[in-house]
Amino acid sequence: MAAPNIVSVSSIIGESQGFQLDTTTTTALITVASNKLVKINRISVANIDGTNAADVTVGIDKATRTSAATGSSVSGALFKIASTVSVPADAVLVLLDTPIYLEEGDVLEGGASAASDLTLFVSYEVIDDA
Repeated sequence: MAAPNIVSVSSIIGESQGFQLDTTTTTALITVASNKLVKINRISVANIDGTNAADVTVGIDKATRTSAATGSSVSGALFKIASTVSVPADAVLVLLDTPIYLEEGDVLEGGASAASDLTLFVSYEVIDDA
């Protein structure tokens, strides 16, 4: 499994998705398909509960792959973007505003401390070299 070459791509499609988070912090939100690269531009979370704060956890479950930089095999692992970060009632928190790349097989996961209190919004581009 290798990262797509972003110099010779067949398409770059801008997308965005919203998610209502539940209490399972490992819920798969976005799974990157074969021959794709996802450039995440921004992740924000809104607390729609008017009274109580809630915690958000978001991470990247990296697929096992061969590094384009070193040529060595890199084992999959879970890396947190946010871990039990409190979002005040009726507030919006920007979790990510510096782009990151997800490679094929990587999974963006997330959840909250209270079901249906937090909504996550992700803006990204799908880069295809197929």
